[in-house]
Amino acid sequence: MYVRMIDRVSNLLSLPVYTSGGEYVGSVEEAIIDVPSCKVEKLLLRDVSQKLVGGVECVSIPYRWVRSVGDIIVLSYFPEKVELLKEEGEEEKES
Repeated sequence: MYVRMIDRVSNLLSLPVYTSGGEYVGSVEEAIIDVPSCKVEKLLLRDVSQKLVGGVECVSIPYRWVRSVGDIIVLSYFPEKVELLKEEGEEEKES
C-alpha cells in the first residue's frame, strides 16, 4: 500500500501546475503527505508565477484545490493574486 502511494506521489514531482483558466502557477517541488490517512495534504510549488504569486519563490497549496492530474496538474481553484504578508514591525526595504 505504501509503495503504491510513494509511486503515485513521486509522479507528481516536477509537474507543471496551471489554473483552470490556463495560467501557469508553478511546478511541484514536494508533496506533503498525511501518513495516517495515506493522502496528499499539500503541494509545495517552486518557480511560481510572479504575476499570480508576488514576492515569493515558492508557495504551498492544499491538495483539495487539484482538479486533475496527468501530464500537468490543473487546479479547480487558485486566488487571483497572492501576496506576501509583512510581519508586524517589518518595514519595506528601499533600494
